[in-house]
Amino acid sequence: MVSVADALHAFNPLYSLSGFVVGSLVGLTGVGGGSLMTPILVLLFGIAPTTAVGTDLLYAAVTKSGGTIVHARNDTVDWRITRRLACGSVPTTIASLLLLSWLGKTAGHAANGLITSALGVALLLTAVAILFRGWILNYIARHTDNLTDSRARFLTIALGAFIGVLVSVSSVGAGAVGMTVLLALYPRMPTVRLVGSDIAHAVPLTLVAGFGHWLMGGVDWLLLFSLLVGSLPGIWLGSHLAARVPDHYLRPALATMMAAVGAKLSI
Repeated sequence: MVSVADALHAFNPLYSLSGFVVGSLVGLTGVGGGSLMTPILVLLFGIAPTTAVGTDLLYAAVTKSGGTIVHARNDTVDWRITRRLACGSVPTTIASLLLLSWLGKTAGHAANGLITSALGVALLLTAVAILFRGWILNYIARHTDNLTDSRARFLTIALGAFIGVLVSVSSVGAGAVGMTVLLALYPRMPTVRLVGSDIAHAVPLTLVAGFGHWLMGGVDWLLLFSLLVGSLPGIWLGSHLAARVPDHYLRPALATMMAAVGAKLSI
């Protein structure tokens, strides 16, 4: 039973402000969910990594549901891409959660250690995706010239599978890593539609992963509520702005967002 004093302590206005800022950035660019929120919770607020990951996953599920509704109404979601990503991510997410659960039951704190280590690796991969984004895009482009739809489908499913593992054990990677590869696989697709597709894919991914972490006791519900108070209006605002920002403005905004995340991670 949570006391009133505990509830008041957990409802920190700074949590809600952080949720608003991150939600706005996610709605506008599709980047910033786990790669910003999890480090903020761990480094700025001192939340335990395992609790930060589980809470952030459900936070992302609810927040990006709101963003998906807005993007869908504005016709800025390519459901074909979303389905391809989910076909890869949902099975690997379930498998990763089963592994974490097994480790937690048979090896004590091994699951917590794995989550903490995975968080560090995911943050490093995110930083690499940001800092070397131009090189990565050029490299993928050289190997995907005249990419057939069947090949693009296979690579998108493979990307989803990789993200499923990464996100389920760290809550980080879906935005920065996913968007970098999607921009290379679908260079002719307007950025806003890739952002909308990425946000829509994150809903089933983070919902499944967050539910699994909840069953393992890794969710702080009061913290989650505080974050959502800010993030829901934030992603609503960001998603509406995304539909109205021309593509040649949105791409630099996306690059700026990635650079900001990289600077945060390097501190």
